[in-house]
Amino acid sequence: MKILVATDAWQPQVNGVVRTLGHMAYEARALGVDIDILSPLEFHTLPMPGYPEIRLALTGPGDIERRLDRARADAVHIATEGPIGHAVRRVCRKRGMPFTTSFHTRFPDYLAGRLPLPERWTTDLTWAWLRRFHAPSAAVLAATPTLRQELIERGFNNVKLWSRGVDAHLYRPDRRQKSQNALDLPRSIFLTVGRVAVEKNLEAFLKLDLPGTRLVVGDGPAREHLAAAYPDAVFAGAKQGEELADIYASADVFVFPSRTDTFGLVLLEALASGVPVAAFPAAAPRDVIGDAPVGRLNEDLRLACLEALELDRAACRAFAEGLTWEACARTFIQHVTEGARAWREKKSRAERLKTLFLSARQNRQAAL
Repeated sequence: MKILVATDAWQPQVNGVVRTLGHMAYEARALGVDIDILSPLEFHTLPMPGYPEIRLALTGPGDIERRLDRARADAVHIATEGPIGHAVRRVCRKRGMPFTTSFHTRFPDYLAGRLPLPERWTTDLTWAWLRRFHAPSAAVLAATPTLRQELIERGFNNVKLWSRGVDAHLYRPDRRQKSQNALDLPRSIFLTVGRVAVEKNLEAFLKLDLPGTRLVVGDGPAREHLAAAYPDAVFAGAKQGEELADIYASADVFVFPSRTDTFGLVLLEALASGVPVAAFPAAAPRDVIGDAPVGRLNEDLRLACLEALELDRAACRAFAEGLTWEACARTFIQHVTEGARAWREKKSRAERLKTLFLSARQNRQAAL
């Protein structure tokens, strides 16, 4: 079986969408499913304003039609709402092909935090645009129960739950001794990992009066400004693979200040490393952690950080071990294939009804 996944976010970008699709595609192969990624790497691109590391594909319907013909996929999934996502959506609708979509990014919240415009423009119209984009989808995949319920309440149809996983072999607590020697920083180490951008609400973390070190791992458009504004914090830049796993294991608390993320893979990576979480009681950490004794959620983020220092690191690891990328891949494959099958069955029923209606009308006319 082959599934074509169209995404505007792909390597060398480092974000949750890219990591999710990459891990899911790897696990899907072991399940006998070939995930064919259609990404900006196949086209000429331009840098996205404000995010030059994100490349926007320059493509047209002809390019996409030829690509779909070559893929000969059994199902199509559109992961993002960018130029590639729109182009694939347009061709699928033109050809009468079913497709599924996923909801990864809360664009209304991001725009509201960046643009000095009335809420009607940054929120209401953006939600209307997103609702229109996903409306023809055979299934809309959402990462958490809270997000799924919100999308339903906002008028999205056929919303399915598609959770995430973690690489528990890469991120593990036994790296701690090695990483403690590698990082010569005062304890306690309060770590955050992710894009250094305004929507991540990093200043809520950086302004806290905490003992030890505030460590930021990641890069983005706000890094230079924040590093200058908070010179007592450590900005390590973007890290990946073994180096990132060592840094996770070195931390004493993982701080997640975002209020807009739809999931937050970094939460699972920290927990798999045996690191408790401190966060605001926003939707993503509430859904990921819940009432488990692996984190502290509080509107007083400083208090959450200090209380998280006392949590059991072994419990954090045990919690994360139950969330695998294999399970994530199985759920994705199920939703995509069932969505395509249900769409085709619905279309077939509609065509049969149309045929019966036309036949009955012709019989009536003949009888007259």
